[in-house]
Amino acid sequence: MGERVRHRVVVTAMGAVSPLGDVESLIEGLLAGRSGIGEIRVFDPHSLPTRIAGEAVLSEDAPFGDRKIGFVLEAAEQAWKSATACGSAPGGERAGAEAAVSMGVGLELFAMQDLAAFARPDFVLPEAHTERLSFMQTPSDMCVHMMARRYGLERPPRVHVSACAAATDAIGDASRMIASGRLRWAMAGGTDSMINPLGVAGFCALRATSQRNDEPERASRPFDRKRDGFVMGEGAGVLVLERAEDALARGATVHAEIAGYGNSFDAYRISDPHPEGRGAHQAMARALEDAGLTPADVDAVNAHGTGTSKNDVAETKALHRLLGARARQVPVSATKSMIGHLISAAGAVEAIAAIGCMQRGQVHPTLNLEHADPECDLDYVPLEARAKEQRVVLSSSFGFGGHNACVVLRRWEV
Repeated sequence: MGERVRHRVVVTAMGAVSPLGDVESLIEGLLAGRSGIGEIRVFDPHSLPTRIAGEAVLSEDAPFGDRKIGFVLEAAEQAWKSATACGSAPGGERAGAEAAVSMGVGLELFAMQDLAAFARPDFVLPEAHTERLSFMQTPSDMCVHMMARRYGLERPPRVHVSACAAATDAIGDASRMIASGRLRWAMAGGTDSMINPLGVAGFCALRATSQRNDEPERASRPFDRKRDGFVMGEGAGVLVLERAEDALARGATVHAEIAGYGNSFDAYRISDPHPEGRGAHQAMARALEDAGLTPADVDAVNAHGTGTSKNDVAETKALHRLLGARARQVPVSATKSMIGHLISAAGAVEAIAAIGCMQRGQVHPTLNLEHADPECDLDYVPLEARAKEQRVVLSSSFGFGGHNACVVLRRWEV
């Protein structure tokens, strides 16, 4: 048997709904050091210890009421319009025959507004909303079903529920399917919205979220000595991935290459990472190995960077172990300092952020990093963006339960 061909996998379109807006607004806001965090407005949080979050705007004509579904459908439409702007669609004449959806989605079983509606004795399913069947399907089912049907993606969908690593797993899994020849292209990413009474109260009960309610824009403080927990965010990110040869043949714009993917599982504690960052290091090292690169090739890191006491220290230790003597020379940016933690959507939106910054030759800042923590001693690009040419960027996501995932993003070079 001959050697199996490995196709190069490229990003030809991106779509985002985030606390800073769509893709362009997101990148511009991050480079300007602008925060998208404010008081919670989608419900009344006055009885909760945490009353701030990074809310995204759900468009008035969103085709579905559940926020996470509305977000991802909007992000997917942005990506699709961008992918087809060259006059052709991914996959050619049979666009969806060898394509699939690969999405990271949160774990909620039902939409809260649907539960309330179904409980009313006079409830009748409106004819205009025949897809509101969340008593039969979870939001994750609905997301992939609606995306696959809208864009004609015929291969079985890939749904990832690996907590905060879900979107990165979705992107990495899709890239491997394309690289191996099992798919020609995919819509990959993640979506989530836990800014509701149960979601916020649950994280408050774990004492995981910041209570800096009087200063919402200053509340998310990754790697800062005065950090007091993460800030929740919401939104969606969708990337169109396809074989490089197909993208070039149809004249598509190539934004970056997905060069490698690695994941791991700590099995340490539900809410705490391994104190030495063992799982985080494994995921990053495996991603570089998959890309055929070494730590010496890494030009920048888009960190998980939550702003919690244990996660930030563990991630710092993992990066020290990975990068060795170069650790303090590689810029490390924390996107969550400006948009909060988008949970199952985080990895997709942060990958988009990393690609956008790489294209512009800059690294975005880590906002609110004002007080040095001796246990977090890397170059976190405090407060202001910096010019930095980047060929290889690591984008990492480390989730509750020990889920860890990393993708290697490489500047496109034929």
